[in-house]
Amino acid sequence: MRWFKQLFTRHRRYNEISESIREHIDEKVTSLMDRGMSRVQAERAARREFGNVTLIEERSREVWQWPTLESIVGDVRFALRQLRKSPGFTATAILTLALCIGANAIVFSLLYGLVLRPLNVPEGRNLYQVEVGKDRSPGMSYPDYVDLRDRNRSFDGLIAYEISTAGLDTDGNPSPVWLHTASGNYFDVLGIHPYLGRFFHSTDENGPNSAPYIVLSYAFWQSHFQSNKGVVGRTVRLNKFTYTILGVAPPGFRGTESFYTPALWAPIVNQQQIEGSSNLDKRGSQGRWVIGRLKGGMTPAQATENLNSIATSLAKEYPKEDTGMSFALARPGLAGDMLGGPVHAFVAGLMLLAGLILLAACANLGSLFSARAADRSREIALRVALGSSRGRILRQLLTEAVLVAMVGGAMGLAASVVVLRWLSAWQPIPDMPINITVHPDARTYIVSLLLALASGLLFGMVPVRQVLKADPYQGIKAGAFEFTDARRRVTLRDVLLTVQIAVCAVLVTSSLVAVRGMVRSLKSNFGFVPQNTMQVNTDLNMAGYSGDQVPMMQKRILDAVQRIPGVTAAGYASRIPLNLGWSETAVFSDSTTDYKMSNKAAQTIEYYASPGYFQAAGTTLLRGRTLNWNDSKKAPRVAVVNQEFARKLFGSEGKDIGSFFKIAGGTRVQVVGLVEDGKYGTLSEDPKPAMFLSILQTPSNAIWILVRSNLSPQELGPALERTLHGLDPGLPFTINTWEKELGTALFAARAASMALGVLGALGAILALTGIFGIAAYSVSHRLRELGIRIALGARRKEVLETALGRVFRLLTFGSLMGLLLGLAATRVLSFIVYQATPRDPLVLTGVVLTMLLIGILAIWLPAQRALSVDPLALLREE
Repeated sequence: MRWFKQLFTRHRRYNEISESIREHIDEKVTSLMDRGMSRVQAERAARREFGNVTLIEERSREVWQWPTLESIVGDVRFALRQLRKSPGFTATAILTLALCIGANAIVFSLLYGLVLRPLNVPEGRNLYQVEVGKDRSPGMSYPDYVDLRDRNRSFDGLIAYEISTAGLDTDGNPSPVWLHTASGNYFDVLGIHPYLGRFFHSTDENGPNSAPYIVLSYAFWQSHFQSNKGVVGRTVRLNKFTYTILGVAPPGFRGTESFYTPALWAPIVNQQQIEGSSNLDKRGSQGRWVIGRLKGGMTPAQATENLNSIATSLAKEYPKEDTGMSFALARPGLAGDMLGGPVHAFVAGLMLLAGLILLAACANLGSLFSARAADRSREIALRVALGSSRGRILRQLLTEAVLVAMVGGAMGLAASVVVLRWLSAWQPIPDMPINITVHPDARTYIVSLLLALASGLLFGMVPVRQVLKADPYQGIKAGAFEFTDARRRVTLRDVLLTVQIAVCAVLVTSSLVAVRGMVRSLKSNFGFVPQNTMQVNTDLNMAGYSGDQVPMMQKRILDAVQRIPGVTAAGYASRIPLNLGWSETAVFSDSTTDYKMSNKAAQTIEYYASPGYFQAAGTTLLRGRTLNWNDSKKAPRVAVVNQEFARKLFGSEGKDIGSFFKIAGGTRVQVVGLVEDGKYGTLSEDPKPAMFLSILQTPSNAIWILVRSNLSPQELGPALERTLHGLDPGLPFTINTWEKELGTALFAARAASMALGVLGALGAILALTGIFGIAAYSVSHRLRELGIRIALGARRKEVLETALGRVFRLLTFGSLMGLLLGLAATRVLSFIVYQATPRDPLVLTGVVLTMLLIGILAIWLPAQRALSVDPLALLREE
């Protein structure tokens, strides 16, 4: 406990040391005066012989000090005084770091929330999503799932689920809700315990429609049932069928996807009641997503091998459906690789760009701190001459840098918390429960702290060489350091500026590529015309329609909509292009007799459409005819196909109309029309084959009605509402413009453009301030030289070349290097942004002009100062 005692006695000991030194000097003075010296001469000689009193006192006190703590406190106090003397510099440095560290904190939270964070269930890292086929689709048929669940030796359990909608009626007014239909072992395998009541289990499943139970999510229970604990056991109507509320899920459980939060869960065996039809017995219907919990000691590679051995067995047992099937594992949360691949690539690219932003900021601040150290050269030289160690001076400079970084980091973190909370509450698609939970947590705070410390140390180390090589004599004499590397062709400051300009060019290139791709996507040919078209989404199953009632009611709706004044065309389909969710199926040539998957002619997107659909969608008919009311159940199967379908199935031009192909099971379908190619799943997809079958031959409960008119949405919307309510007041539906509905497909491109645009703007600001700082420093330290050149008759061009030529060369080299890096970096955008190509002449021209504009703005004031130098005034100063 000796150190504890010293904590309270050290000031007395400090005073004793000072008193002892004074007594020693006084004794020496008395001795010298006895030898005949005057008092003034004796005191001067005694102090000269004793040495630096202050230095000796400090070194003597270190015996009782905590050197690290006390010196750091002293350095912090001195740093605060120094920073207060330069408020402009301090504010610029703090604001720069706040923006950059805040951007990194936001991107890191997105990275963790979308990529790194496991599902919020016990031992979530042991969960894996099962993907099917070479394209690693997350969809699987229910019979295949049952076989994997019962035969595998690698998982403690496998669950199946899918996203569905249904009409929930709690008070006589049904409203659409989004839910998960899940296998009975869903909650048991995930290890979730209910907040209220109980969950459904496998024992509740006893065949189709045998488990009329639902489990509410905690958020839905709060918002729609006002946190009433009496809901357990209450009955509600789901699509006009009676269901019992078994329980409420715990607050932190959002389901098994990181981007989608269901309102409730229902047993998958009740699919027919919930979706209006059931395909749980069809091995070729691949719509279920499957997640499994890996057994202890089992690796993903071993589990994949086990699953593929089962696939081999299934191929032998069901050769028509499963030949060639294979399985792979992926982390759950983003529908496997379907969304996970592009999202992972984009977020990783954002993280890289945000890191480059921070690197550019450090380069910028490193240059500013280096210039600041040079401006304080006389002060540093005096401190060295008075006995201060260079290490102590360096520590002082690092303290200033770290202090600036910590304040900037704190401000950036505070701003990022606000943005992240807004992102967590943001719902990009209003009609769907899609959002991203990126609430800041301890990881965000720790990463921000580490980034601030690393940044402060990084740019604070830049002036090290200046201090270590400084000549105190020259510093006191001339007021500036004489650097040993002053004659080197490339200095550290040049390297930092080049890196900063290159980073800026990368960010500007990426942002312009994203914006250009976004503009292209808005003006491209989708294969349909969304302008002047309203869409109505409804599911007749929610209103209790079934069987033959469905097509009859759909025909009534279509006839009533067509009678609205101003409507020019109307039609409906099971799905519409570029909307969430699409269905693919295998098709075979007409000569095929063995319907193995390996014999398929193409994997095509399928739609079921009504007469009038193509006119309402604005899709161009190239040859043949569209679907009509004669294409009913009793008529031969027909289809309208797109150009890509015709190329894959029939090859030569003109052989499509009247030709036949087959779908699963061997059903022959005749091609009666050819339409233009379009975009069906995503804007960035390659051309895909698509076929439009008659919805009269395969009825669907859920439909999208397209209504084209010359009325404004404000006029047509209320008219549609009145018409539909007049047909059936209990029919749930949503109305929207087709252009607004395209926000779903454009979301990724818009998010990419916004994020990269912000990062590009930050990069441009940093490059602007960095070039300005270097140019201003170059001019201020060469004023005498410039004055002499002007006095000797140098022209304005020669003065500018002398003062700023090096800066221009660095700008050119850095921009070129950054442009080349940007061309490579923006390849990842092609997964998200439509036609995002960095080789676009407009993009290249935009990057060149942007960097040129940044350079002109940055050096404008330094150039004016260089040209306005007064040689006479400078020579008089000399």
